[in-house]
Amino acid sequence: MTVETTPILLDIRQDVALLTAALMDINSVSGNEAALADAVESALRTIPGLQLVRDGDAIIARTELGRPERVILAGHLDTVPLPTVKGSLGTVPSTWESGVPGSGILFGRGATDMKGGVAVQLALAATMFDGGAEPGKDVTFVFYDHEEVEAVKSGLGRLVRNHGHLLEGDFAILLEPTDGTVEGGCNGTSRFEATTVGEAAHSARAWMGSNAIHAAAPILSRLADYEPRTVNVDGLDYRESLNAVKINGGTAGNVIPDRCVVEINYRFAPDKTPDQAEAHVRELLEGFDVVRTDAAAGARPGLNHPAAASFVAAVGAEPKPKYGWTDVARFSELGVPAVNFGPGDPLLAHKDNEHVDADAIRECLRALRSWLAD
Repeated sequence: MTVETTPILLDIRQDVALLTAALMDINSVSGNEAALADAVESALRTIPGLQLVRDGDAIIARTELGRPERVILAGHLDTVPLPTVKGSLGTVPSTWESGVPGSGILFGRGATDMKGGVAVQLALAATMFDGGAEPGKDVTFVFYDHEEVEAVKSGLGRLVRNHGHLLEGDFAILLEPTDGTVEGGCNGTSRFEATTVGEAAHSARAWMGSNAIHAAAPILSRLADYEPRTVNVDGLDYRESLNAVKINGGTAGNVIPDRCVVEINYRFAPDKTPDQAEAHVRELLEGFDVVRTDAAAGARPGLNHPAAASFVAAVGAEPKPKYGWTDVARFSELGVPAVNFGPGDPLLAHKDNEHVDADAIRECLRALRSWLAD
C-alpha cells in the first residue's frame, strides 16, 4: 500500500534569507531528498511561465520565450550528513544567531552547501514574470539529487542521460558557494595506485626477503620533490597539486612486506584531458607500476563567451579559478561554458558550524536578477 503525503508548502516569494531557512529545515541528506524535491516541484508548478520535468528527485523547469540566449541555473538539493557532535550548530532545523529570523547569520546544515543557492534559484523563478515583465534571456532551472555522494548516483548525471536536450544552453551558472565571486571552470581530478612488489620473509631474517615498503621510498621522494604547476587557462591561474594520499602495505609485525600500494591524487588544470594528466603522472613515476583508478575532467572557465563576460561585469568582482571539482564539468562536457557563483564561504561547507550571512544571499539574488533582466 502506497501512503501519499502532502508536500511541504514553500513560500518562494518570501525574503530569500527566510526561504533559505525554510529549505534548510527540510532534512535532505543524500538519499533523502524526496520531501524537498516534492516541495520544490509543488512551488514551481504555481508559476505558469515554466515547463517542468521531474526525474526521480530532480527537476528541470524551463521558460520558452524564444529568446536568442538561454542560461542554465543549477543547484543540488542534498546535503552531507548531519553533525554527530552534540550541540553543533550546523544541523536541522536552522537557527538564527541573532534570534531574529532574517537578520544576521543563519546556522544549519546546507547553509552554504547549498540551500542558499537553491533559495536564490527559487526566488528568481517566483518573481521573473512579476508585473508583466519577462527576463531578457530564456532560463533553465535545474534542481538535482545525490551530488554529495559517488558520481554514479548523481542526479545531474541522470538528467544528462535522460533529458540531455533540455540541458542545452549558452551559459550555465552553478550556485555553489563562492562568497559572491565568480569562480570559473574547475580543476580536473584523477586517482592512481603505484604498486611495488617484494618478497616476504621473517623479519628476524630480513635478508631472505625484499621489503616492498622500502621500495616505495622513491615514489614518495619524487612526489615530495614535485613542484606543482600553475597553469593559466583563459585568463585564470589554476594551481595544480599531486600528492600521496594513502599508503598500504604489510601483513604482520614480524613479516617483511611483499607488496605496497601508494594512492595518489592529481588535481590538474582544465587545459588537460584525464589521459594527458595520466601521461604526466606516468612520466613522473616512470619505472613503477601505475594504474589509474578514477578520473574526472575539469572545465575551462569559458569567460570569453559574451554571456559569461556580461555576467562577470554585472557581479563586479574579479573572477577566480575553482581549484576543486564541481558539476560545472558536466556542463562543459555538454559544450556549455559554466561558472560557479553563489552565497556563502565555500570553506564552511560540510563543517559542523556551517553558516551563511543573510545579506550575502540577498546580494547574490540581486546580482542575478539584475543580470537576467538585461
